[in-house]
Amino acid sequence: MSARRRHRPSERRREPAPLVRSRIGSGRGSTDQPNVTSDGDIPLSARFWAAVVLTGVLAGVAGIALTRLLQLVSGFAYGPGAASGELAAVVARLDLAQRVVPLIAAGVVAGVGWMLLRRYVRGRTDVDDAVWTGDGLLGTRRSLGTAVLSQVFIGLGASLGREAGPRLMGAAAGSAIATRWGLSVPQRRLLVACGAGAGLASVYNVPLGAALFTAEVMVGTLRLPVVLPALGCSGVATLTAHLGLPDRATYVGLAVGGSSAPVVVWSLVAGPVLGLAAVGLVRLIAFVSHRPPRSRTFRLAAPLGACLVLAALGGPLPQLYGTGKELAEIAFLGAGSIGLFAVLAVLKPLVTAMFLGSGASGGLFTPTLSSGAVLGAALGGLWGRLWPGAPVGAYALLGASAVLGAGMQAPLAALALVLELTHTGFDLLVPLVLVTTLATAVARSVDGYSIYSARLGAPYVGQST
Repeated sequence: MSARRRHRPSERRREPAPLVRSRIGSGRGSTDQPNVTSDGDIPLSARFWAAVVLTGVLAGVAGIALTRLLQLVSGFAYGPGAASGELAAVVARLDLAQRVVPLIAAGVVAGVGWMLLRRYVRGRTDVDDAVWTGDGLLGTRRSLGTAVLSQVFIGLGASLGREAGPRLMGAAAGSAIATRWGLSVPQRRLLVACGAGAGLASVYNVPLGAALFTAEVMVGTLRLPVVLPALGCSGVATLTAHLGLPDRATYVGLAVGGSSAPVVVWSLVAGPVLGLAAVGLVRLIAFVSHRPPRSRTFRLAAPLGACLVLAALGGPLPQLYGTGKELAEIAFLGAGSIGLFAVLAVLKPLVTAMFLGSGASGGLFTPTLSSGAVLGAALGGLWGRLWPGAPVGAYALLGASAVLGAGMQAPLAALALVLELTHTGFDLLVPLVLVTTLATAVARSVDGYSIYSARLGAPYVGQST
């Protein structure tokens, strides 16, 4: 090969240029590998990196504060055990009045609180819309009010995920920093996405899964200039959160076994079924999200009505209270009957959708994961009667990953999140990959919306809360 050919300029120009300008012996540029692309319109400048670190710190602090608030409210309403993450067990021991009064308070606080916020506090709070179709601007005061109300509402028993508040505050921190420091609109949008992922990382101790969530869900690409700040921001937030929150898995003491023949075959059979279930869940979320309460009276009364329905259902099924963490836990431990898992797999999505339809603000991550876990446990329990050899918890873990991946349309993030949340499942990695791939592919082919895109409002019309 001639020297002229060996040192031919690269067809892909590196911007910004690396510190070391001389090329290696082949003469190829550093961008000739697919993942080392240029920064494009989002330069990773020193100021941007400083903003990433500060956003991560603030997201971690917000995660601590909002988690403590939720625990304080839950403990005050139901007792100390509820604050430590045993809400369903505590509710099961309470009498009717003790179960219902906190939910009545939740309905009143939510109805009045969100009405006042919408009326008197301006600003955008829809993180996904701000990143995907907007300029990354979020209202700091309204975001704070929404996040606090969300944690209080969930602490009082509402069936929604607790990550919405920390996600929103991490994103709002990124928006405020980017605006104050004069970063460009593309930089601001990326920083908001990183802040949202960092909020998720801080409350669940999942830096890798949250970084993949940022890249795969919020930005939609795994390019290096996106993955690097996403990892950095989530890592800083998680480290900061360790100052006030436990450094441990969310689900502990699980025994899910390994990759046996019954589990592998079940993954191939159940993957499409779980994908279709995720489509149904997403469509349910879309249905209630685009039919919010219209009149002022209905807006005030809808959260209270949702809470009263939960109070009626929660007597025989206390697992429906709260985020769904305990519901997923009993599925991972196999601590229930096939019938119980089947009933919860139907009711948990319906109750969560009911709260969303009432106009409440809350997360969908844990409700989606827990719905997948109990559905996997129900289907796996039936499969085990035909082909014994694997614990129910293995099927629950597979179901959680599959429905979460299909529901988010983000299989890599789902796999990482499930592994980090449980600190187990590596012996099930092959069936986890198979079932999550099949479920996500089927959901993408049949519909393609996610639990996040399904909630987006009409393009450029109004503001979403």
